[in-house]
Amino acid sequence: MHRLDHLGPAWHVVDWPRVDLPEFRALELDRRSQDERAGFLAIGPSGLFAVTIVDQGRARVLMAGDVVQIDGRRPAYVAEARRDAKRASRVLSAAVGLAVPVVPVLTFVGSGLLSIQGLPKECLVATHRDLDQLLVACGARISAETAEKLSRVARQPATWMTASDRSAANYRWYEQGRTAADKRARQR
Repeated sequence: MHRLDHLGPAWHVVDWPRVDLPEFRALELDRRSQDERAGFLAIGPSGLFAVTIVDQGRARVLMAGDVVQIDGRRPAYVAEARRDAKRASRVLSAAVGLAVPVVPVLTFVGSGLLSIQGLPKECLVATHRDLDQLLVACGARISAETAEKLSRVARQPATWMTASDRSAANYRWYEQGRTAADKRARQR
């Protein structure tokens, strides 16, 4: 989203690493039958945001609380955005060692109308044109240095590995500082 370039150098956009995680693979298989949705993490002075992008095209979107209706269908976009934010919060909290709250944001891209009768709880909603204004309007919660550090943590692939993947990545066949050439020959 090129509009996020207007936010300034204190803001960082990290591609959403959904597909690499084993726990996301089952969800990704389900999503392939639906419309493809993208997403990313926006990290800045206002905090951390898990942005889920929905391509509405020219269709009119009706929204009442947690219910979203597009072309007569009612996909669970709000629940999906909350679930993604909760997973990102859990993974980043484990990596940092402190509780890292992540706010879910549902963003609609397209030229269709967006009719909102009531906003969902604990989930922000915006069009792609208003996303940058929404993120800035959330105030200043963290410093620019903290946002930079959190973005560095979020960009590391090891952050998004599960515990079993991390233990396999840290496994070494030989002791620290030794190589295969240092292995002693067997006595016969």
